[in-house]
Amino acid sequence: MNRTVDVLVVGAGPAGLAAAARLAAAGAGAGRVEVLERERAAGGVPRHCDHPGFGADHRGRPLDGPAYARRAVRSALRSGAVVRTGVSATGWAGPLTLDVTAPTGLERIRARAVVLATGARERPRSARLVPGTRPAGVLTTGELQQTVRLFGPPDVAARERVGRRAVVVGGDPVAGHAVRTLRAAGVEVAAVVTELPRAAPHVGAVPVLTRTVVTELLGRGRLTGVAVRARDGRASVLRCDTLVFTGDWIPDHELSRARGLPPAPGTRGPATDGAYRTAAPGVFAVGNLLRGVEPAQVAAAEGRAVAAAVLDLLAGRLRPAAGVPVTTTGPLRWVTPGLLGPTAAPLLLRPDRRLVRPVLTLTQDGTPLRRERLRGELVPWRSVRLGPEWTSRIDLAGGPVVVGAEDAP
Repeated sequence: MNRTVDVLVVGAGPAGLAAAARLAAAGAGAGRVEVLERERAAGGVPRHCDHPGFGADHRGRPLDGPAYARRAVRSALRSGAVVRTGVSATGWAGPLTLDVTAPTGLERIRARAVVLATGARERPRSARLVPGTRPAGVLTTGELQQTVRLFGPPDVAARERVGRRAVVVGGDPVAGHAVRTLRAAGVEVAAVVTELPRAAPHVGAVPVLTRTVVTELLGRGRLTGVAVRARDGRASVLRCDTLVFTGDWIPDHELSRARGLPPAPGTRGPATDGAYRTAAPGVFAVGNLLRGVEPAQVAAAEGRAVAAAVLDLLAGRLRPAAGVPVTTTGPLRWVTPGLLGPTAAPLLLRPDRRLVRPVLTLTQDGTPLRRERLRGELVPWRSVRLGPEWTSRIDLAGGPVVVGAEDAP
């Protein structure tokens, strides 16, 4: 089946739904806005996060993940967007044409603009190259949350499915969410293991083994334990029947890679400019596809922001020239956007280790453009936003812009 829409949004998480709601609300300016979601329900990762931290409703009451997801879906539908679930975009058949597998069969959908909002996923055990057999009981946070939601309150069935004693790998706040989910299922948490010198202050009252890695999985039919090694060489075995890998987020970038979109250094996601335009005309990218995990509210804000650039394209307004590349140096892991254009844009960056009152620098072609000491600290599980004043002096005809960080003396 060959079909045509005006805007095709791939991914019905916070970013995709926010983009669809804002675009559909524009009426005739956006035309038909259609959202594709491969899961059976729209809403993205928040659907499985039974904890507060997703803002508040109109009465000021805190929202948990499922409530936030339901609100995002309602907003897109009420604006007039079409949200289709159980539908997977499998590849490109043209610059703005996607091959799609739906419950009704194969489709080829052509659009005037495509917004990629495919999100991110946690790196599984296989991609982390942890040796051992393939025992049952090895999960990611998402798999854990879905399993606990499937079985409901803690009972014998849930404990048999999830386990009785668990080890959590990771040091960011997601590890804390995993600990709380395990306890809600009646599972004892033996320890949190992290390579970082310090874990996020959200993991709860459980033993935390810092500067430590899992070196092997033990057991065959079911996990019986994990071998761990500290940075000083000390090795030990933690007895458990469940292991939960948390954090280490990877953008779901298969579609962007298949389209040949250049990746941004350090993020593994497609490079975009400040208006979320990619190197392919008419293709935009937003949300956690760009760099791994950020809070749902950040992804949704990017979804709303991309609408202006999409509407400009649909109205025939010219796309600006390709921007100047942005890279990082020193103890910074990544920065977005990966391209800077004629309009000054804020920067979002994240360090790969803890930095206390660091000095951030911005240079181009060896010329310092800005230097500023930040208050407080930077940590690997939280990004920092630099305002558009940081990029107001770049030379669009110059070389790459480099963001660096220096430790406090």
